[in-house]
Amino acid sequence: MESQIMDRLLTARDVAEWLATSPATLCRWRQSGKGPRWVALGDSSPRYRREDVEVWLEEQASC
Repeated sequence: MESQIMDRLLTARDVAEWLATSPATLCRWRQSGKGPRWVALGDSSPRYRREDVEVWLEEQASC
């Protein structure tokens, strides 16, 4: 059960809280091609895979 919760797609709000930024900043990053990889669902609601955010964070730490 716990792995199912960990593997779920995260909302922009979830990721913004995790990264201590705002959903608006994530929106700007999506528009400019920066930030974590994301997927569009339904009506273009952005969602993030936990592993994609973790990879992006590791890349930022190595810069």
